[in-house]
Amino acid sequence: MPSDNAIFVESFSPRGLLAADEPAPFEICNREGKTPLVLTCDHASAFIPRRLQSLGLDEAAMARHIAWDIGIADVTRHLARRLDAVAVLSNFSRLVIDPNRQLGTPSSIVEVSDGVTIPGNRDLSQEAIDLRVETFFKPYHEAVRQAIETRLSGETLPALIAMHSFTPLMEGVQRPWQIGVLWNRDPRLPLPLIEKLRRHGLTVGDNEPYSGRDGHGYSQHRHGDERGLANALIEVRQDLIDTHQGGEHWSALLASVFTEVLREPGLYRPWSDHPGFNATGADQSR
Repeated sequence: MPSDNAIFVESFSPRGLLAADEPAPFEICNREGKTPLVLTCDHASAFIPRRLQSLGLDEAAMARHIAWDIGIADVTRHLARRLDAVAVLSNFSRLVIDPNRQLGTPSSIVEVSDGVTIPGNRDLSQEAIDLRVETFFKPYHEAVRQAIETRLSGETLPALIAMHSFTPLMEGVQRPWQIGVLWNRDPRLPLPLIEKLRRHGLTVGDNEPYSGRDGHGYSQHRHGDERGLANALIEVRQDLIDTHQGGEHWSALLASVFTEVLREPGLYRPWSDHPGFNATGADQSR
């Protein structure tokens, strides 16, 4: 039997930086999921194509959080099946090009990450940058767009939850949160999530350890805010999900919380239709 991913990407042919035996730039899990929810996982993989020669990094560096969001891919796959929702996961390292950063910004293709120099990202030509965009960035975001498009029905929209994980220690600073919920201006999904997660006794960051309002991210705003989808970005601390048991525990916990929150029918209308929408106060910088 072909995998979900094989069915979805049957028309995708290797190109650009990918050799014929290397994976497509995205993975689809539970493609036929019936729940009106799209899960994304921007930093699911540490894969670097052979042509980029590991970007000059050793295996120890590639195993660190700088290359991918440790543990979150398995949590996302488990969630897709528990919730019967489709999930779109990246199949390339964020060090090749970060799908959750605006193109052309310094954080799109980083030269230094958490004190580690990335030799293969220094002094890139525009041609080399464009090759990464065409090989990885655009196909991944097209897969997310298609997953959303296939779940549109009249005025009914799917909800969007972006799955990430964060390192417990960043630049020498300990982070106390177990989980964070990042959001911009639409509170329909994030505020109930924060409330219900805190009821479980968790230390929950409201726009911590990062913020959904500072223009730093991309995917959540591109596919969520700009389309009026109810959306939230979840950050789980990596030391809680870096084992099979941890991933199973957190996927079960999140599935329970998500199921409860997703019962609200108001989530599946455009945010502009919601009585709480204030067009004059909306953030136009996205």
